Amino acid sequence: MSKPRNKFIDYVQYLGVRLFAMFVHMFGWEANYRTARWIGNLMYRFDARHRRRGLEHLRRSFPEWTEDKRRRICKASMRNTVYLGLEVLFTPRLITPGRWQRHITLTRMSEFVRIMVEGKTGLICATGHFGNWEVAGYTMGAVGFDCYVVARPLDNPYINDYILGVREYRGVTVLDKKGAAESVDRILEQRGIVAFVADQDAGRKGLFVDFFGRAASTYKSIGLLAMRHNVPIAVPYARRLDEAFHFEIGCRRIIRPNEWADKPDPLRWITQEYTRALEDVIRTAPEQYLWVHRRWKHRPKGEQPGPDGVA
Repeated sequence: MSKPRNKFIDYVQYLGVRLFAMFVHMFGWEANYRTARWIGNLMYRFDARHRRRGLEHLRRSFPEWTEDKRRRICKASMRNTVYLGLEVLFTPRLITPGRWQRHITLTRMSEFVRIMVEGKTGLICATGHFGNWEVAGYTMGAVGFDCYVVARPLDNPYINDYILGVREYRGVTVLDKKGAAESVDRILEQRGIVAFVADQDAGRKGLFVDFFGRAASTYKSIGLLAMRHNVPIAVPYARRLDEAFHFEIGCRRIIRPNEWADKPDPLRWITQEYTRALEDVIRTAPEQYLWVHRRWKHRPKGEQPGPDGVA
Protein backbone atom coordinates (compact mmCIF):
# COMPACT_ATOMS: atom_id res chain seq x y z
CA MET A 1 0.00 0.00 0.00
CA SER A 2 1.35 3.42 -0.91
CA LYS A 3 1.54 6.06 1.80
CA PRO A 4 -1.40 8.52 1.72
CA ARG A 5 -0.39 11.85 0.21
CA ASN A 6 -0.77 15.21 1.91
CA LYS A 7 -3.16 17.21 -0.32
CA PHE A 8 -1.99 20.52 1.13
CA ILE A 9 1.67 19.83 0.36
CA ASP A 10 0.72 18.53 -3.09
CA TYR A 11 -1.17 21.73 -3.84
CA VAL A 12 1.66 23.95 -2.58
CA GLN A 13 4.05 22.07 -4.87
CA TYR A 14 1.62 22.55 -7.74
CA LEU A 15 1.43 26.30 -7.07
CA GLY A 16 5.23 26.39 -7.08
CA VAL A 17 5.30 24.75 -10.51
CA ARG A 18 2.72 27.20 -11.87
CA LEU A 19 4.64 30.17 -10.46
CA PHE A 20 7.83 28.82 -12.01
CA ALA A 21 6.02 28.47 -15.35
CA MET A 22 4.77 32.06 -15.10
CA PHE A 23 8.26 33.44 -14.49
CA VAL A 24 9.73 31.26 -17.25
CA HIS A 25 7.39 32.85 -19.80
CA MET A 26 8.39 36.35 -18.65
CA PHE A 27 12.01 36.00 -19.79
CA GLY A 28 13.89 35.08 -22.97
CA TRP A 29 15.88 31.98 -23.82
CA GLU A 30 19.24 33.24 -22.65
CA ALA A 31 17.99 34.12 -19.16
CA ASN A 32 15.95 30.94 -18.80
CA TYR A 33 18.74 28.60 -19.83
CA ARG A 34 21.20 30.51 -17.66
CA THR A 35 18.90 30.05 -14.67
CA ALA A 36 18.36 26.37 -15.49
CA ARG A 37 22.13 25.88 -15.79
CA TRP A 38 22.62 27.51 -12.38
CA ILE A 39 19.94 25.29 -10.78
CA GLY A 40 21.46 22.16 -12.35
CA ASN A 41 24.91 23.06 -11.06
CA LEU A 42 23.47 23.53 -7.56
CA MET A 43 21.80 20.13 -7.81
CA TYR A 44 25.14 18.55 -8.67
CA ARG A 45 26.84 20.27 -5.75
CA PHE A 46 24.27 19.65 -3.02
CA ASP A 47 22.37 16.50 -4.08
CA ALA A 48 25.07 14.10 -2.96
CA ARG A 49 22.97 10.94 -3.31
CA HIS A 50 22.15 11.45 -6.97
CA ARG A 51 25.63 12.77 -7.73
CA ARG A 52 27.22 9.63 -6.30
CA ARG A 53 24.83 7.39 -8.21
CA GLY A 54 25.42 9.21 -11.50
CA LEU A 55 29.19 9.14 -11.08
CA GLU A 56 29.22 5.43 -10.24
CA HIS A 57 27.07 4.61 -13.26
CA LEU A 58 29.48 6.58 -15.43
CA ARG A 59 32.52 4.84 -13.89
CA ARG A 60 31.08 1.45 -14.78
CA SER A 61 29.83 2.49 -18.21
CA PHE A 62 32.96 4.38 -19.28
CA PRO A 63 35.90 2.89 -17.36
CA GLU A 64 38.32 4.42 -19.90
CA TRP A 65 37.34 7.99 -18.98
CA THR A 66 39.21 10.14 -16.50
CA GLU A 67 37.44 11.00 -13.24
CA ASP A 68 37.42 14.66 -14.25
CA LYS A 69 35.52 13.85 -17.45
CA ARG A 70 32.99 11.75 -15.50
CA ARG A 71 32.36 14.65 -13.14
CA ARG A 72 31.81 17.04 -16.06
CA ILE A 73 29.40 14.65 -17.76
CA CYS A 74 27.52 13.96 -14.54
CA LYS A 75 27.08 17.68 -13.86
CA ALA A 76 25.88 18.25 -17.42
CA SER A 77 23.47 15.31 -17.07
CA MET A 78 21.91 16.84 -13.96
CA ARG A 79 21.60 20.17 -15.78
CA ASN A 80 19.85 18.28 -18.57
CA THR A 81 17.01 17.31 -16.20
CA VAL A 82 16.38 20.99 -15.44
CA TYR A 83 16.55 21.91 -19.14
CA LEU A 84 13.95 19.21 -19.79
CA GLY A 85 11.51 20.74 -17.31
CA LEU A 86 12.07 24.21 -18.74
CA GLU A 87 11.57 23.06 -22.32
CA VAL A 88 8.37 21.14 -21.57
CA LEU A 89 6.76 24.45 -20.52
CA PHE A 90 7.66 26.08 -23.85
CA THR A 91 6.81 23.14 -26.10
CA PRO A 92 3.11 24.02 -26.72
CA ARG A 93 4.07 27.53 -27.87
CA LEU A 94 6.99 26.59 -30.09
CA ILE A 95 6.24 23.14 -31.54
CA THR A 96 3.23 23.98 -33.70
CA PRO A 97 2.20 22.90 -37.22
CA GLY A 98 3.41 26.23 -38.60
CA ARG A 99 6.74 26.69 -36.85
CA TRP A 100 8.13 23.34 -35.68
CA GLN A 101 10.76 23.41 -38.43
CA ARG A 102 12.38 26.45 -36.80
CA HIS A 103 13.32 24.26 -33.84
CA ILE A 104 13.58 20.71 -35.18
CA THR A 105 16.11 19.11 -37.54
CA LEU A 106 15.14 15.68 -38.83
CA THR A 107 17.87 13.05 -39.30
CA ARG A 108 17.53 9.50 -40.66
CA MET A 109 13.74 9.75 -40.48
CA SER A 110 12.69 8.79 -44.01
CA GLU A 111 11.90 5.13 -43.29
CA PHE A 112 10.22 6.02 -40.01
CA VAL A 113 7.99 8.61 -41.70
CA ARG A 114 7.21 6.24 -44.58
CA ILE A 115 5.88 3.60 -42.17
CA MET A 116 3.62 6.16 -40.49
CA VAL A 117 2.38 7.68 -43.77
CA GLU A 118 1.61 4.33 -45.39
CA GLY A 119 -0.30 3.15 -42.33
CA LYS A 120 -0.04 -0.50 -43.35
CA THR A 121 1.05 -1.61 -39.88
CA GLY A 122 1.11 -0.49 -36.30
CA LEU A 123 4.36 0.85 -34.88
CA ILE A 124 6.04 0.65 -31.49
CA CYS A 125 8.48 3.41 -30.53
CA ALA A 126 11.08 2.56 -27.87
CA THR A 127 12.94 5.62 -26.65
CA GLY A 128 14.93 6.41 -23.51
CA HIS A 129 15.75 9.06 -20.91
CA PHE A 130 17.93 10.91 -23.39
CA GLY A 131 17.89 14.54 -24.55
CA ASN A 132 14.29 15.75 -24.46
CA TRP A 133 12.15 12.68 -25.09
CA GLU A 134 8.99 14.78 -24.59
CA VAL A 135 9.80 16.92 -27.65
CA ALA A 136 9.95 13.87 -29.92
CA GLY A 137 6.39 12.82 -29.16
CA TYR A 138 5.09 16.36 -29.24
CA THR A 139 6.58 16.96 -32.67
CA MET A 140 4.84 13.85 -34.03
CA GLY A 141 1.54 15.28 -32.82
CA ALA A 142 2.29 18.70 -34.30
CA VAL A 143 2.87 17.28 -37.78
CA GLY A 144 -0.38 15.33 -37.70
CA PHE A 145 0.47 11.84 -36.42
CA ASP A 146 -1.62 10.69 -33.47
CA CYS A 147 0.63 9.02 -30.92
CA TYR A 148 -0.09 7.15 -27.70
CA VAL A 149 2.52 7.24 -24.95
CA VAL A 150 2.54 4.73 -22.09
CA ALA A 151 3.77 6.39 -18.91
CA ARG A 152 3.43 6.24 -15.14
CA PRO A 153 1.49 9.19 -13.68
CA LEU A 154 3.40 11.65 -11.52
CA ASP A 155 2.95 11.15 -7.79
CA ASN A 156 1.52 14.64 -7.26
CA PRO A 157 -1.98 14.51 -8.85
CA TYR A 158 -2.23 18.30 -9.36
CA ILE A 159 1.12 18.51 -11.13
CA ASN A 160 0.29 15.36 -13.07
CA ASP A 161 -2.95 16.89 -14.42
CA TYR A 162 -1.10 20.06 -15.39
CA ILE A 163 1.75 18.29 -17.18
CA LEU A 164 -0.75 15.89 -18.76
CA GLY A 165 -2.53 18.89 -20.29
CA VAL A 166 0.77 20.11 -21.72
CA ARG A 167 1.61 16.68 -23.12
CA GLU A 168 -1.80 16.14 -24.72
CA TYR A 169 -2.20 19.63 -26.16
CA ARG A 170 -1.02 18.65 -29.63
CA GLY A 171 -2.42 15.18 -30.35
CA VAL A 172 -0.42 13.00 -27.95
CA THR A 173 -2.51 10.73 -25.71
CA VAL A 174 -0.91 9.51 -22.49
CA LEU A 175 -1.97 6.06 -21.27
CA ASP A 176 -1.55 5.14 -17.62
CA LYS A 177 1.11 2.45 -17.44
CA LYS A 178 -1.05 0.43 -15.07
CA GLY A 179 -3.88 -1.18 -17.02
CA ALA A 180 -2.77 0.01 -20.47
CA ALA A 181 -2.42 -3.47 -22.00
CA GLU A 182 -5.91 -3.68 -23.50
CA SER A 183 -5.72 -0.17 -24.96
CA VAL A 184 -2.29 -0.82 -26.47
CA ASP A 185 -3.49 -4.03 -28.13
CA ARG A 186 -6.43 -2.17 -29.66
CA ILE A 187 -4.24 0.69 -30.92
CA LEU A 188 -1.77 -1.65 -32.61
CA GLU A 189 -4.61 -3.66 -34.16
CA GLN A 190 -5.87 -0.39 -35.64
CA ARG A 191 -2.38 0.35 -37.04
CA GLY A 192 -1.66 3.09 -34.53
CA ILE A 193 1.58 4.30 -32.92
CA VAL A 194 2.46 3.47 -29.31
CA ALA A 195 5.56 4.85 -27.58
CA PHE A 196 7.40 3.61 -24.49
CA VAL A 197 10.31 4.97 -22.48
CA ALA A 198 12.12 1.66 -22.74
CA ASP A 199 15.08 2.05 -20.39
CA GLN A 200 13.21 1.52 -17.11
CA ASP A 201 14.33 -1.07 -14.57
CA ALA A 202 11.81 -3.94 -14.85
CA GLY A 203 12.42 -5.57 -11.49
CA ARG A 204 13.40 -9.12 -10.66
CA LYS A 205 11.05 -10.59 -13.28
CA GLY A 206 12.43 -8.49 -16.14
CA LEU A 207 14.52 -9.81 -19.00
CA PHE A 208 18.22 -9.12 -18.34
CA VAL A 209 20.07 -7.85 -21.41
CA ASP A 210 23.35 -6.04 -21.87
CA PHE A 211 23.34 -2.25 -21.44
CA PHE A 212 26.72 -0.51 -21.26
CA GLY A 213 28.44 -3.78 -20.45
CA ARG A 214 26.17 -4.78 -17.55
CA ALA A 215 23.02 -6.84 -17.25
CA ALA A 216 19.99 -4.54 -17.02
CA SER A 217 16.48 -5.71 -16.16
CA THR A 218 14.25 -4.75 -19.11
CA TYR A 219 10.51 -5.02 -19.65
CA LYS A 220 9.38 -7.94 -21.80
CA SER A 221 6.18 -6.18 -22.88
CA ILE A 222 7.65 -4.28 -25.84
CA GLY A 223 9.04 -7.40 -27.49
CA LEU A 224 5.94 -9.43 -26.69
CA LEU A 225 3.68 -6.77 -28.21
CA ALA A 226 5.79 -6.61 -31.36
CA MET A 227 5.68 -10.38 -31.74
CA ARG A 228 1.95 -10.67 -31.02
CA HIS A 229 0.95 -7.96 -33.49
CA ASN A 230 3.81 -8.52 -35.97
CA VAL A 231 4.75 -4.82 -35.98
CA PRO A 232 8.13 -3.08 -36.26
CA ILE A 233 9.90 -1.35 -33.38
CA ALA A 234 11.51 2.06 -33.98
CA VAL A 235 14.13 3.65 -31.72
CA PRO A 236 13.68 7.44 -32.07
CA TYR A 237 15.45 10.16 -30.10
CA ALA A 238 15.50 13.94 -29.63
CA ARG A 239 19.00 15.31 -29.02
CA ARG A 240 19.42 18.90 -27.81
CA LEU A 241 21.60 20.92 -30.19
CA ASP A 242 22.03 24.11 -28.16
CA GLU A 243 20.56 26.21 -25.37
CA ALA A 244 18.06 27.92 -27.65
CA PHE A 245 15.41 25.20 -28.08
CA HIS A 246 16.86 23.45 -31.13
CA PHE A 247 16.76 19.65 -31.39
CA GLU A 248 17.77 16.88 -33.73
CA ILE A 249 15.05 14.24 -34.01
CA GLY A 250 16.18 11.00 -35.56
CA CYS A 251 15.55 7.27 -35.69
CA ARG A 252 18.52 5.12 -34.77
CA ARG A 253 17.03 1.75 -35.69
CA ILE A 254 13.90 0.11 -37.05
CA ILE A 255 13.54 -3.56 -36.14
CA ARG A 256 11.24 -5.39 -38.54
CA PRO A 257 9.37 -8.66 -37.87
CA ASN A 258 11.28 -10.59 -40.55
CA GLU A 259 14.50 -9.94 -38.61
CA TRP A 260 13.43 -11.95 -35.58
CA ALA A 261 11.39 -14.60 -37.41
CA ASP A 262 14.22 -17.17 -37.47
CA LYS A 263 15.82 -16.34 -34.11
CA PRO A 264 15.87 -19.18 -31.53
CA ASP A 265 14.85 -16.73 -28.75
CA PRO A 266 13.11 -13.83 -30.55
CA LEU A 267 12.01 -12.04 -27.36
CA ARG A 268 15.56 -11.81 -26.02
CA TRP A 269 16.91 -10.84 -29.44
CA ILE A 270 14.34 -8.02 -29.87
CA THR A 271 14.91 -6.68 -26.34
CA GLN A 272 18.69 -6.72 -26.75
CA GLU A 273 18.48 -5.14 -30.20
CA TYR A 274 16.50 -2.05 -29.21
CA THR A 275 18.50 -1.75 -25.98
CA ARG A 276 21.70 -1.74 -28.01
CA ALA A 277 20.26 0.93 -30.30
CA LEU A 278 19.42 3.09 -27.27
CA GLU A 279 22.98 2.69 -26.03
CA ASP A 280 24.30 3.76 -29.44
CA VAL A 281 22.15 6.91 -29.23
CA ILE A 282 23.35 7.73 -25.70
CA ARG A 283 27.00 7.35 -26.69
CA THR A 284 26.58 10.21 -29.20
CA ALA A 285 25.90 12.66 -26.33
CA PRO A 286 26.28 10.94 -22.93
CA GLU A 287 25.85 14.25 -21.11
CA GLN A 288 22.20 14.22 -22.20
CA TYR A 289 21.37 10.89 -20.53
CA LEU A 290 19.72 10.59 -17.11
CA TRP A 291 22.56 8.81 -15.35
CA VAL A 292 21.06 9.34 -11.90
CA HIS A 293 18.06 7.06 -12.50
CA ARG A 294 18.23 3.52 -11.15
CA ARG A 295 18.58 1.66 -14.43
CA TRP A 296 20.59 -1.21 -12.90
CA LYS A 297 18.65 -1.44 -9.62
CA HIS A 298 17.77 -5.16 -9.85
CA ARG A 299 20.37 -7.80 -10.52
CA PRO A 300 20.23 -11.29 -12.07
CA LYS A 301 19.68 -14.16 -9.67
CA GLY A 302 22.81 -14.80 -7.62
CA GLU A 303 24.34 -11.36 -8.22
CA GLN A 304 24.38 -9.00 -5.25
CA PRO A 305 22.93 -5.49 -5.81
CA GLY A 306 25.19 -2.51 -5.43
CA PRO A 307 24.49 0.46 -3.12
CA ASP A 308 21.57 2.74 -4.03
CA GLY A 309 20.65 1.07 -7.29
CA VAL A 310 24.18 0.87 -8.73
CA ALA A 311 24.97 -2.46 -10.38
